[in-house]
Amino acid sequence: MTDTTQPNAAAHLRSFIERIERLEEEKKALAEDIREVYSEAKGTGFDPKVLRKVVALRRMDPEERQEFEHVLETYMAALEGSTDNEA
Repeated sequence: MTDTTQPNAAAHLRSFIERIERLEEEKKALAEDIREVYSEAKGTGFDPKVLRKVVALRRMDPEERQEFEHVLETYMAALEGSTDNEA
């Protein structure tokens, strides 16, 4: 554990805390900007839920995305081929 009773350690700690606080504020502002973009997209006819999914898929590693899509297709095919009508 760090000894925060020394003036230098306390100043160092304060510096970290202040940096974190600034970054948290920036993160909050960015999140609001992103919400505004989704809202603007919705206003022009795009579905924000689908846009979020597209962003998530594009963020994935190509191999990971391909594996995900394959498993999803497999599950959907299994459900479509099922005689059980419970959803």
